[in-house]
Amino acid sequence: MDIWNAIIITPFTNVLLLIYNFVGQNFGVAIILFTLLIRLITHPLTVSQIKGAQGMQKLQSDKRFQEMQEKYKNDKEKLAQEQMKLYQELGINPLSSCLPMLIQFPIIIGLYQALIKAMANTPLDLLNLSRIIWPFVDSSSIIPLNNRFLWMDLSQPERLYIPGLAFGIPVLAVVVAITTYIQSKLLSPTANTSNPKDQSAMMTNMMNIYMPFLMGYMGYTLASGLSVYFIAGNIIGIGQYALLGKVNWRNLLPNFKPAAPPQPDSKVKRGKK
Repeated sequence: MDIWNAIIITPFTNVLLLIYNFVGQNFGVAIILFTLLIRLITHPLTVSQIKGAQGMQKLQSDKRFQEMQEKYKNDKEKLAQEQMKLYQELGINPLSSCLPMLIQFPIIIGLYQALIKAMANTPLDLLNLSRIIWPFVDSSSIIPLNNRFLWMDLSQPERLYIPGLAFGIPVLAVVVAITTYIQSKLLSPTANTSNPKDQSAMMTNMMNIYMPFLMGYMGYTLASGLSVYFIAGNIIGIGQYALLGKVNWRNLLPNFKPAAPPQPDSKVKRGKK
């Protein structure tokens, strides 16, 4: 646990405090900038994820891959062995497309604990926070933190209360689920419709359904500061992939057709002849 605090909780808390002080003590903006920083640090993993997804997509059209699926369709163990051999031969790592998501989970847990620790509300919490603050962080001018952002208390689950309604609306949880779904659809390779039994496509479809519900539930039950992180991360992730030219608009808009490249004028061709 001490190692976890040393390499995750303490650095996260102090970086958040530094950004918070830099942006004029607005903790919501600090979380958004922290998210951007995490995305920049994990950018190499994102590139690895893209390469892995492209490799898996190309694999679907490989005749050897299609033949072994048909040949060993009743022997899952043998099929897995043959697929692994083909992965090694082609230099494909089937886990590379999942690696950024696996990295995200300890970041999410660490950020949640850092948020709770930074938003110290009791004398004991303030004492514990003071023990982990780096010497060059001017804690006296920023603690206790202002945890209000828009209509939210970032240390509590978010609810929007409208006059006349007896319950609060979890706006951020809904936005988290929607942006997670949009991001997963945009970043997924185009489905291989020629092979409805393709396990990779089935797993991708399951993740596209499961993850939005999981992230939305976390946004509903946990501190709203974490929901701000989720939403910012989803939007930044979409922009990141768009800049790399890897956003798959067809998954979200089935009728979307990218603009065709300009064709050389036929008259120019005849003139050259």
